[in-house]
Amino acid sequence: MKTFILLSGLTWLSAISLNAQGNNASTETVKVFGNCAMCKTNIEKAGTKKGIYKTVWDANTQKATITYNSSKATPDDVLKSIALSGYDNDTYLAPDEAYNKLEECCKYKRENKQMMKKGMEHSMAHTMPAMQEHSDHKMESKESATQQSQLNRVFDHYFALKDALVKTEAAQASTHASAMLDALNEVDMGKLKMEEHNVWMKVEKDLKTDAQQIKDKKTINNQRAYFMSLSKNMYELIKVAAPSNTVYYQFCPMANNGKGANWLSKDQAIKNPYYGSMMMTCGNTVETISK
Repeated sequence: MKTFILLSGLTWLSAISLNAQGNNASTETVKVFGNCAMCKTNIEKAGTKKGIYKTVWDANTQKATITYNSSKATPDDVLKSIALSGYDNDTYLAPDEAYNKLEECCKYKRENKQMMKKGMEHSMAHTMPAMQEHSDHKMESKESATQQSQLNRVFDHYFALKDALVKTEAAQASTHASAMLDALNEVDMGKLKMEEHNVWMKVEKDLKTDAQQIKDKKTINNQRAYFMSLSKNMYELIKVAAPSNTVYYQFCPMANNGKGANWLSKDQAIKNPYYGSMMMTCGNTVETISK
């Protein structure tokens, strides 16, 4: 009886915590694919963040009820988190890697993914006349160029930021980090390829946080500290984006208090962003990334 009272009390307090947000509390119901009680545990865990949002999932209807503080989060934030845990939903497809890690009992039929695949096959099977086909090709090329350019802007500002750190120019680093943050905010995830889309969901928040920190920090050492994390996530993105020019993934064993740190460069020659002129050529290329 005491245990029941305690659990009831905790549930009540949790509800109060979210409801206390007053007019900012909003609720939405969306479809999230899953199978079993373990799915319920996984989905609700991924879709709950204390005081910000809470998810309750029904295995019979495959519907998730999301209650969230609209001043701190959006339904997209919640659905993205759920997708990253392995569960497809109305807005996001789970990365294959996350889905494959689910227990066998949790591996639901991926209806959303199949529908997307069938839609593409149907489109290809019913080709239009030559003129229409040419028009479609031009539209696809335009969309591809848009997708390429929005990521290229992010990459270009990253490389400019790296060069500023090589020169030990804190003010320039702050300026380029600000421009990179603008480019990150302009990325339209819906126009990314599937592989890029999946990686973007993982790294978007951290990329923006690190760019913001480098922008705000006034000392070069603090900027370089955040550049380590920024570079790690940028590597994940640039690997799937197939950059138009060759990119070199480089490593300095002395950085990060001897633990080592990586960075990306368009130049094969080593120009160390963590030490600048103090140890300009310290490091080596560990991977070459090309289209």
